[in-house]
Amino acid sequence: MAADIQDLLAFVAVVKAGGFREGARASGKSASSLSDAVRRMESRLGVRLLNRTTRSVVPTEAGARLMERIVPALGEVESAMDVVNDFRDRPSGTLKLNVPASAARLVLPAIITPFLQAHPDIRLEVIVEESFVDMLAAGCDAGIRYDDRLEQDMIAVPIGPRIQRFATAASPAYLDARGRPKHPRDLLEHDCLRGKFPSGAIPLWEYERDGETLRVDPTGPLVVNIAGAVDLAVQAAIDGLGIVFLFEDWLRPHLESGALEPVLEPWWQSFSGPFLYYSGRRYLPSPLRAFVDFIKAR
Repeated sequence: MAADIQDLLAFVAVVKAGGFREGARASGKSASSLSDAVRRMESRLGVRLLNRTTRSVVPTEAGARLMERIVPALGEVESAMDVVNDFRDRPSGTLKLNVPASAARLVLPAIITPFLQAHPDIRLEVIVEESFVDMLAAGCDAGIRYDDRLEQDMIAVPIGPRIQRFATAASPAYLDARGRPKHPRDLLEHDCLRGKFPSGAIPLWEYERDGETLRVDPTGPLVVNIAGAVDLAVQAAIDGLGIVFLFEDWLRPHLESGALEPVLEPWWQSFSGPFLYYSGRRYLPSPLRAFVDFIKAR
């Protein structure tokens, strides 16, 4: 039975990672051992679970059905094992969080160090991605998202600043050369540095003033991936390439230093801060319970 569970864990690691080498890196096992485990499962079940090509590894219909059933089951096994932690003097284990780049940059830095110092037996793993995933299916204990993107049937706990703003900024040199926008529509005549989600969607720039909301779709010389290349756009703005639209807190150091100048500040839109969310339908692992308690105490 122990060998069966290890083979199942290997299968899940490969499917989640999309390949044997990627699964090996994520699980800490060798690619050959994962391949052997999947072959044993396929031989034992008498059905192919993965379609393998030189470029990708994807589950067959049978493999996909197995994933649907086995991931929640393995989560329950982990939760059952975690019950033992209730008898320890202090919580231990791994806490896996799925967060957007903004939370990794603006929310977690002030939390991670004091939390891990308070709980030295907990190992924290942070996965940064912008696409909204099925948190449990992805093998994560909790996630951080904004309220309009929360999954249903989830418990939400406020985390980080409760009010944030989107800001627009450019270098003084750019604005001296091209002029300072007075209205969001003026951005259509400027070079703007855009962000793109992994889905390919490029979000509009949204502004609000005196009850009036405006959305503009400017163009410019640079588009960056929101998940991992935002700082490239910020640096391009500092270098005078154009106007950037981002979280005010992200731009704040450059605004304070004078490297960037606020643009259209009376139109900057406020929005509610992020939430830590997790399933209310499963036993709460002790590392997550400790993290939730820590966040609530702050």
